[in-house]
Amino acid sequence: MTRTDYLALADTVAADIASGSLKPGDRLPPQRDFADRHGIAASTASRVYAELLRRGLVVGEVGRGTFVSGQPRRGVEAPGEPRGVRIDLEFNFPMLPEQSALIARSLAGLERAAELELALGPATSGGTGAIRNTAAAFLAEGAWTPSPDQLVFTGAGRQSIAAALATVVPPGGRCGVEMLTYPFVKGIAARLGVSLVPLAMDEDGVRPEAIRQAHRDGHLSAIYLQPTVQSPLGMTMSPARRADLLSMAETLNLVVIEDNVYGFLDSATPLAAHAPERCIVVDSLSKKVAPGLNLGFLVTPPHLRESVMAAVRSGGWTASGYAFAAAHRMMSDGTVAELVRLKRSDARQRQAIAADCLAGFDVRANGKGYHLWLTLPAHWRSQALVAAAARHDIGLTPSTAFAVTAGHAPNAVRLALAGPSMELLDSGLRTLAGILNAREDDFDLTE
Repeated sequence: MTRTDYLALADTVAADIASGSLKPGDRLPPQRDFADRHGIAASTASRVYAELLRRGLVVGEVGRGTFVSGQPRRGVEAPGEPRGVRIDLEFNFPMLPEQSALIARSLAGLERAAELELALGPATSGGTGAIRNTAAAFLAEGAWTPSPDQLVFTGAGRQSIAAALATVVPPGGRCGVEMLTYPFVKGIAARLGVSLVPLAMDEDGVRPEAIRQAHRDGHLSAIYLQPTVQSPLGMTMSPARRADLLSMAETLNLVVIEDNVYGFLDSATPLAAHAPERCIVVDSLSKKVAPGLNLGFLVTPPHLRESVMAAVRSGGWTASGYAFAAAHRMMSDGTVAELVRLKRSDARQRQAIAADCLAGFDVRANGKGYHLWLTLPAHWRSQALVAAAARHDIGLTPSTAFAVTAGHAPNAVRLALAGPSMELLDSGLRTLAGILNAREDDFDLTE
């Protein structure tokens, strides 16, 4: 069968989805049955299903089959945005009741004309000597003491990831990532022309041998990892795994992009402490402070700093002068440190609520983190559970959002615990437990 022929078959299925003959949640036949029905080879049926996955018309769940997603993709879509559900378990933006007062106290006086004139002026990717010194001292953790001369700034953590990828992975190049990873990195890579290669994981994170195998299959330029409170699985790599991973990166001459956005919730020493010439650390203030007062950080090896700065400028990712001024004040006077202390306590309380409400279910969680991974009972599919929860005004994120390879998502959901009040979190998780104890057939999911 030619490319035109199998694409025509994919178009036929797509038309059935568009017309409503196939509805969201409907299961497609097994590929062998599809092949028999259409008189084609099983390998051709696999190509048809792969094309439907590529278009975003269907989702695959390991061991469950292929289902209509009901969300046709136009180009490469970014993950969704907060959509006003009553109990948001999709997005992790920790906002404490007392934090606005703390921030306001720190920023008092910034509205004065002289201060504001400086804050509203132009800014550069390298910031000022004062902000570099303050940021370097603030980011230091354990044995890791970055030099101020290593700092580069962006407007957000995602922009820092984009700048790092653009610097070390050429268009058409390959970057290894955790097989379940931060969803936005997928869209960033696609727009940069970078292919993401999923790396097999175990209970301690990415397996070093998986990096070797991926590099053997096709040259990798870098690897992107979240070694501390990884999203979505929550694990923090052990010191032994960190050492083995860095040894492999050294052997294969790979740059490590270390996403430390959740590092503030733990005290694990960054990989960069042991391999400063090989690691680019990316971080931001979105979780520590608030998404509306954000500043992105890159801690770069000296030989890459100028290239990273050029990537920030060409991408239009330079932070605003106001972000620099606000961040400098909050880091200097201890406000960010106090918010970190409070949010560490807050995260532990929320994990305790989740452990109580979801007792008896297959939950993977880091007691210090703001999210957990819930493997679903056999009678539920992740997409169907997301739809059922939405009927109760609860937002969830299905496993497909985190899977690098389409069709290889486990039957699970990630629950972000940071958004709701403690009372709403408890209520939402108990409602979710009730839904999980029911059956998918009890919910009409295709209206």
